[in-house]
Amino acid sequence: MCTAWADEFDGERASPVDPALAAAGIELLRGLPGSASERVLLCTDLHGDNILAARRAPWLVIDPKPYLGDPCYDVVQHMLNCEERLAADPAALADRMAGLAGVDAGRVRQWLFARCVRESAGSPLMREAAGLLAACV
Repeated sequence: MCTAWADEFDGERASPVDPALAAAGIELLRGLPGSASERVLLCTDLHGDNILAARRAPWLVIDPKPYLGDPCYDVVQHMLNCEERLAADPAALADRMAGLAGVDAGRVRQWLFARCVRESAGSPLMREAAGLLAACV
């Protein structure tokens, strides 16, 4: 999935992101999956609309798009949907989410930076967040 996203990004004619930031983000998108210390079953579509209250457990995740991968990846999709918090301080949001999920904050910041670069073509918010995160990865 990440390789396909990186290839699509590379195939786009003009990126609105600074070329150095774009290269760094896409390099992370290509490298992070293989550098994870463990692989787990991921949802890959983890956002508020896909988390429901349930009787058998406190919450239930629905509509998974399952992949094996880095446990730090799944919290990123949720953060991409927290636009106000992402705009205010993306590094602090990544650190808080990593703490809540019990995963490595540095890797979550890297994933968030890579995804923001990837999504930047259609989103001024993602371009801004990528710029803010560049100093933290």
